[in-house]
Amino acid sequence: MNELNENNALNEEQNLTVPQNKLVFIPLGGATEIGMNFFAYGYQGKWLLVDCGVGFPGDGLPGVDVLLPDPAFLADKKQDIVGLILTHGHEDHIGAVGYLWHQLQCPIYATPFTKELVEGKLNEAGLLGRADVFIVNQGSVVELNPFEVEFIAMSHSIPEASALAIRTKAGTVVHTGDWKLDDDTVGEQKTDFKRLKEIGKEGVLALVCDSTNVFGEKTNETEADVQKSLIDLIGQFPNKQIAVGCFASNVSRIKSIYQAAVANGREVCLMGRSLWRIDAAARATGYMADIPEFLSESEALERPIGSVLYICTGSQGETFSALNSLSALTPQKNSVYFGPDDVVIFSSRIIPGNEKAIALLQKRFKTKGVQIITNRDALVHVSGHYAGPDLVEMYKMVKPKIALPVHGEARELNEHASLAKNWGTPFSFALEDGACLVLDDNPQILGTVPTGILAVDGKKILPLGAEVIRKRRKMIEDGTFVITIVLNGEGKILGDLHVSTFGLLEAGGEDETLLKNKIMADVNDLPNDHKQRDDVIENAVRTSIRQFLKEFYGKKPLIEVHLVRV
Repeated sequence: MNELNENNALNEEQNLTVPQNKLVFIPLGGATEIGMNFFAYGYQGKWLLVDCGVGFPGDGLPGVDVLLPDPAFLADKKQDIVGLILTHGHEDHIGAVGYLWHQLQCPIYATPFTKELVEGKLNEAGLLGRADVFIVNQGSVVELNPFEVEFIAMSHSIPEASALAIRTKAGTVVHTGDWKLDDDTVGEQKTDFKRLKEIGKEGVLALVCDSTNVFGEKTNETEADVQKSLIDLIGQFPNKQIAVGCFASNVSRIKSIYQAAVANGREVCLMGRSLWRIDAAARATGYMADIPEFLSESEALERPIGSVLYICTGSQGETFSALNSLSALTPQKNSVYFGPDDVVIFSSRIIPGNEKAIALLQKRFKTKGVQIITNRDALVHVSGHYAGPDLVEMYKMVKPKIALPVHGEARELNEHASLAKNWGTPFSFALEDGACLVLDDNPQILGTVPTGILAVDGKKILPLGAEVIRKRRKMIEDGTFVITIVLNGEGKILGDLHVSTFGLLEAGGEDETLLKNKIMADVNDLPNDHKQRDDVIENAVRTSIRQFLKEFYGKKPLIEVHLVRV
C-alpha cells in the first residue's frame, strides 16, 4: 500500500454533479492501493457497487486492525444502490462488508462459496438476517435495472473467483476481479476463455482490470505441479514433524497439501481459526466432498510423532497465528511442539510489508533447529494472480475501448496503462480514488467525489487522520515526554521538575539535568505578568523541550505539560 498520509480525511468535494444519462465509473478504494477494493458504477440515477474490501495497516499504524474505504459519497444515495456484487471471497474484496453495510443497506450478490464467507462477516457484525445475500452461480446473469451483470468463471487462489460483464444501454464493462490463466487448478474452475472471447466479440466499452502482478514473470508451473512437488518434498522427511504454512483461503493449496500428506501415509491437522472457517465454507459448498474431516490439534497430539502433517495459518508472520505458536522456544501444555530437525514449509509468497515479520518468525524456528523450506528452495507455491504477459492475452480476448487499471499502487497502474496503450487500446486511465470517469466514446474525468480511508481501532471506526491515531504514531516514532511543574501563585517553580520520558532521555542522566535547567531558566525569564498565566507557561515549557530535543536528538515527541499551582 502507498505510504499513508496521516491527514488522509475525505478529499474536498468539488460540487461535482454526476450526469444521470451517462455511465460513470468511480473507484472509492482500490485504485491507488493494493486492497480496499470498492468500486461504484452510476447510470440513470442508480448505483451498482463492486466489492467492499479492507486494507492492512502495517507497522506505521499501531493499534489499527484494518483499513476501510470511506463510503461517505454514497451516504445520501442508499435508496438508489441496486446492489453490491462480490467478485470473490478474499479479505481485500469482502472484508469491509460487515463494517460498512449499515451505511449502504443494499442487497448483496455472490457465488455460493463467497456467500458462506460474507455471511460469516455479517454474523460477526450482528447483521446476519438484516442484509439480504443472494446466490448467483457462475455463468448466470442477475438483472439489477438499469444494470445486467453476468458472472464469468476465473481462475484464482480461492474458489469461485468471478469476472463481471456489466451491461447497460451505454455499453458493456468487463470487471475482472482477481485472476490468472492457470489451466490446471486441482479441482477448481478454470478461467472461462470461451465466454471472455465471446463477450469481446460482442463489444466491450471498458475493461476494469487487476494490476497486482503486472511486473510478474510468466512461468509454466501450475497448482498441479505444486502438488507433485509437495508429494516428493514431504517424502524426503519420514518420521519427522512437518508443518506447511499457506494462505487459509487457498482451497486448492489445502487440497494439494492433503494429497501430498496422504501419498506419504500421513493424516492432516488444521491449525488456525481462519483455516477452519475456510474448511467449513468449502465443505458447505462441496469443495471438500472427497476429503475426510481434518484432525484437531488435540486429536493430532494422540497420534505417533511423524504421522501427522500440520496445515497452519501464519505464513505472513502474523502474531497470533498457528505458525507463531509452533515457533515457541519451549513446549506449551497440550500444544504441538516443533524442535530440532522438524520441518516447516512456507507454501506462500511474501506479501510486501510482511518481510520483517516473516524473517523474525523464521529466525525463531531456526534458533530451535527447525528446517525452513520456502519457494526459494522448492516449488511450493504458485501465484493466484496473472503474470505480466497474461495481461496481453486478456486484452486480446476482451478488446476494450477503454483500459482502467485498478488494484495496484502507482507503479503497477502506470505500467498496466502503458501496456494497454501499446497493445492498441484507444483510451487508458490510471485513476486515483474518487475520480469520476464518464465511460463513452470520448471518456473524460469530470472531477472527484469525496473519498478517504477509515481505520478500525478496536471497537471504533475513525478517520485515518484522527488525533488519537496521530498521537499514537508520534509516540511510537518519536517517543513521549511528560513533565509536571509545581509553581506558586506568582509563577515561581517549587521543588524539582518531575519528568517521564518513553524512548528518549535516560532517566537521571546528564541530558535530563541539562533540559531541566533550560526549562527552569526559560520560565524564570518570563515577565512577571506572564507567569500568572498557565497557558503562557505551558507554551514556554513546550517550546523549551521541543528546541532541546530537536537540537540534540532530532526528535519531535508527543509532549504533555502538567502545571500544578499551590
